[in-house]
Amino acid sequence: FAFPMEKTMNPEEIKIEDYDYPLPQERIASHPLAERDHCKLLAADRRGDISDHVFSDLPELLPDGSVMVFNNTRVINARLRFAKTTGAVIEVFCLEPAAPADYAENFARTEECEWTCLVGNLKRWKGGPLTGRLEIDGRETVLTAEDLGAAGNSRRVRFHWTGGHTFASVIAAAGEIPIPPYLNRKNEGSDSTDYQTVYSRIDGSVAAPTAGLHFTSELLGRIDRRGVKRLEVTLHVGAGTFQPVKSETIGDHPMHSEFIAVEREVISALRDAVAGPGRVIAVGTTSVRTLESLYHIGCLISEGKWDGEVPQWYPYSAGHPGLTPAEVLDRLLKYLDETGLDTLIAATRIIIAPGYVYRLVGGMVTNFHQPRSTLLLLVSAFLGEERWRPVYDHALNGGYRFLSYGDACLFL
Repeated sequence: FAFPMEKTMNPEEIKIEDYDYPLPQERIASHPLAERDHCKLLAADRRGDISDHVFSDLPELLPDGSVMVFNNTRVINARLRFAKTTGAVIEVFCLEPAAPADYAENFARTEECEWTCLVGNLKRWKGGPLTGRLEIDGRETVLTAEDLGAAGNSRRVRFHWTGGHTFASVIAAAGEIPIPPYLNRKNEGSDSTDYQTVYSRIDGSVAAPTAGLHFTSELLGRIDRRGVKRLEVTLHVGAGTFQPVKSETIGDHPMHSEFIAVEREVISALRDAVAGPGRVIAVGTTSVRTLESLYHIGCLISEGKWDGEVPQWYPYSAGHPGLTPAEVLDRLLKYLDETGLDTLIAATRIIIAPGYVYRLVGGMVTNFHQPRSTLLLLVSAFLGEERWRPVYDHALNGGYRFLSYGDACLFL
């Protein structure tokens, strides 16, 4: 796990057009399979070997001594619709909590809170707060939304409600699951279940960590019996996960900030894992980003530069300390001891692209990603600059289903 900090290129100069491929709409899965773990699974490695499987084969494909890391975030009903007396419908899409900024505190509020939101049909939002009526526990609740003004490219919105319910209860009753726009369909009742992993438990995401959608309770049990240790981290997925790279080079693409939380016992287990013969396998790109951010948080702490967020280009910076994973994890444990914290809470803007050196992640389970996306760059950085294309060609020619509700990959 100790690699030199070498760069094969300046990642800021990467042209996004080199990470394009034709993806017909009919290859984008609009619904999941009836049996989650019956989807196809493509296995590939850096040597270029590719093989076809079913996702339920996964336990047998995992290397001995593997440690799997899952993102336990839960998708919230982030899309709220308010109908005005004029007939106009205003859509308020909750992105992240603003006051209080802590997710748990915000969801626990019982009268009001503020969020950073995207607002659809904003020009029609005139004449004061929006009002909606809903029923919670058999009682009518009145929910109002007040526009507090611009917050970057978004809006800051204050919510008020009656009945003494928590905001978690209000948004669960008033909103709907925000399925990805590329599905090109309206939300359906089944999405409330289909678009959640079976191990989701921490409210906060506006998009699912979709590689986890293939797991069932039975499959997780088989992974346990295989002797594979399972760990959980939290990364709340933001709407920026759908943001395409619009600039010619990725150096001009701003990464969105995402909330991460990792408990001390998980960091300790990772420290044991990097000392052993196995490898750390991340389930989904969100777990990848969390784990690799952990490494750079430890490096920032060691340099006395930690301010709560991993900058986008820090991994490629000149003078990066390039500590070993073991050194970093030891430093993180010491930091938690010094601060008296049980959980490391942070934000990350990390971008993983060709030229990046993976430090903690030795394998990943992931889906097939959109053309010209930062997630495709992340995969390319893992497999090798040109090895992603044969994998995707194989999948396109082999009838694989793409994106959130599609088939899966195992990269080692």
